[in-house]
Amino acid sequence: MSLKRKIALTISIAFSLLFAMVMAVIYLSFNDFRRDEFKERFRQRLEFTSNFISKSKDFEEEAPIFFNENSDNILLNETILIFNTDKELIYSTIKDRNVTWDSALLKELDEKKIIYTEKTVPEIYAALRKINGENYYILTSAFDTNGKSKLEFLKYLLITAYVMSTLLIGFFSYYFMGQFLRPLEDLNTEISEVTAHKLTKQIPVQDSNDEINVLAKSFNTMIARLDDVFQSQKDFTASASHEIRTPITRMAFQLENLIKFEKHSPETLSSLKQIQKDVYQLSDLTNSLLLLTKFDKENIQSIYEEVRIDEVIFEAFEAVEKSYPALKLDFLISEDTSENGLLTINGIHSLLTIVFINLFKNAAVYSDDAEVDVLITESNDELMVDITSRGNTIPEEEQPKLFEAFMRGNNSQNISGSGLGLRIVKRILEYHGAQIKYSSPAENANKFAVTFNKQL
Repeated sequence: MSLKRKIALTISIAFSLLFAMVMAVIYLSFNDFRRDEFKERFRQRLEFTSNFISKSKDFEEEAPIFFNENSDNILLNETILIFNTDKELIYSTIKDRNVTWDSALLKELDEKKIIYTEKTVPEIYAALRKINGENYYILTSAFDTNGKSKLEFLKYLLITAYVMSTLLIGFFSYYFMGQFLRPLEDLNTEISEVTAHKLTKQIPVQDSNDEINVLAKSFNTMIARLDDVFQSQKDFTASASHEIRTPITRMAFQLENLIKFEKHSPETLSSLKQIQKDVYQLSDLTNSLLLLTKFDKENIQSIYEEVRIDEVIFEAFEAVEKSYPALKLDFLISEDTSENGLLTINGIHSLLTIVFINLFKNAAVYSDDAEVDVLITESNDELMVDITSRGNTIPEEEQPKLFEAFMRGNNSQNISGSGLGLRIVKRILEYHGAQIKYSSPAENANKFAVTFNKQL
C-alpha cells in the first residue's frame, strides 16, 4: 500500500472513530433530554391532579368533569389511577375495561414517595401525596410517542451523516494527501532515473525548507560522493587492466619463443607450458575486467547488435582449443527449434564470446573425457543453449553459491583458477537480460543452461 493511501486511510479511520463518538454522545444526550422532558410533563400532570384533589369538595363526582374539561393537557394514551390511604382505587381514567395495577408499586411508594420508570411500556410516574391530611397514591402512565419518533429520526439522521461524512473525508483526505505528497512522488521519479552513468544528475531543489527539499539536498550530497567513489573504482579497474595487459602480452610472447626451443628438458618444457596456460588465463581475466568497465545494464542495450549464437560458440571454442587441443565439441540444434529460427539474439559479440570461453574452459578443466556437448533450442520468445560435460558434479549445498566471486567447489581441488569465471559469465548474461542455471541431469553430468530472451 502506498504512503498516500496509508495516510488517507489512517485519517479516515481516526475521523470515523471520533465522529462516531460525537454521534453517540449526541444521541445519548438527546435521549436524556427526551426522558427529562417527558418526566417533567409527568410531574406537571401529577401536580395538576394533586392540586385538583386538594381543592375538590367531592372528588369522585367532580373528577370526570374536571379531566374531561382539561383533556387538552392529557398525555398520549394517558392513564391515571388514584388510590386513597387504604390503597383502594377511588378514581381511574380507564372506563371500558378492568383496571389492574401493581400492588408492589404502591408499597414501594411508601418508602420512595416518587417513582419514575421508563423501562415499562407505557412509562410510569407515580407519587405519594398528602392532601388535606389524607394520603393519596397517584399513578400516571403514558406513551412518549412524539419524543420516541424524534429520537428515531435523530438516529437515522446521525447514521446518514456518519456514512456520508466518512466517505467524504476519505475522498478528500486521499485527494489532499496526493497534493501534499506530489513533491515526494516527483522526487521518487527523479531518483529512479539516476543510474551508474547518471550519478552527476542532481535532484531539483525548491526554495522552501520543508522535509522533502531537505531530503533532496541530502540525496544530492550522497550522489556526489557515490559518483566520486564509482569513478575512482572504474578508473582504477580500467587503468590497472590496461597497464597489466602490456607485461602479460610480453610474457606470453617470450614464453612462446622459449617453448619453441628444442633444448629444454621434459620437466622444463612442462613447466613452461603450465606457466603459459596461467599467463593466458590471466590475460583473459584482464580482458574481461577491462570489457566490464565499459558497460552496465543501463547503457548496454544502446550498443546491441544482431549476433549469431552459433558463430559466437564456434569462435569461443576455437579460442579455448588453442590452450586445450584435446577438447572436442559436439554441436547440435534441437528438433524442437522453430522453423523460423535464425539462431540470432541482440547483444555484444565480444562479451558473449567471453561467456562461452569460460564455460568451455570449465568443461575442459573439469571434464573426464575432454568433450563438451552443446544443444541449441530456439522458440519464438527464447533461445536456449545447453552446455553439458561429464565429470565430478557440484554438491547441492555449493550450487546456490556457484556464481559468486572467488567461489571454488570441492571438485576444483588441485586445479588452478581464479574463481571469477562463472561470476563474470553471470554478470555478462545479466547485462543481456539472460539467465544461467546449473543442474546435474545424470550421474557425473554437469549442465549449464543459458536462456536468452529474444524480446529484448
